[in-house]
Amino acid sequence: MRSAEKVQTVTDLSERLGGAKCLYLTDFTGLDVAAITDLRRKLASADVEYIVVKNTLARRALEGGPYEALSPWLEGPSALALSYDDVVSAAKVLTDFAKEREKPRIKAGAIGSQVLSLDEIRSIAALPSREVLLSQVVGSIRAPIANLVGTLHALLAKFVRTVDAVRALRSEGSEAAESAPAVAEVSAPEVSAPEVSGTENTAAHPSGGSEPEVTETPQDEA
Repeated sequence: MRSAEKVQTVTDLSERLGGAKCLYLTDFTGLDVAAITDLRRKLASADVEYIVVKNTLARRALEGGPYEALSPWLEGPSALALSYDDVVSAAKVLTDFAKEREKPRIKAGAIGSQVLSLDEIRSIAALPSREVLLSQVVGSIRAPIANLVGTLHALLAKFVRTVDAVRALRSEGSEAAESAPAVAEVSAPEVSAPEVSGTENTAAHPSGGSEPEVTETPQDEA
């Protein structure tokens, strides 16, 4: 590889490392071309890139970057698994593939500047994938909403039944009032006042008779 090509390789790898969420170093010794192709295909389906590179170029690419702490593990045949989306999927695919073929061997890994031990990588691989975690979160969110919707439907149904019952009672009351016999009104008898005569009553004399009329007798002039 010419010097310009090496520089370009280091530059491209540095850019990829800058955008990766995690990095796993593997030893692919014992894997043939077909097996490596199969591993790359499975990793690619999980948005993981698998790069076989010389250790000298890998060290240059790691210098000054977030994964520089992994440089000591760049010994022997090395391939870099870079995940750009999910740190769990990369560890899961590598671990499951190694269980089937006993290869590749995972040397080390890191999430950002945090270096992971092999036990930590196995623990990460045992976690549910990102898709499963999202479905679980969505399910946990949907459950309370479904319960709330069910409660609201029950309250609405109860309200409707109550309104119907009130309407039925009012309808029965109206029908009962219309079917009741009419009650005739009884008017009170009119009481007429006694008639008063238009002639005036004369005062009675103490003796029981009428008072005699007194006439004046004219006197003779002397």
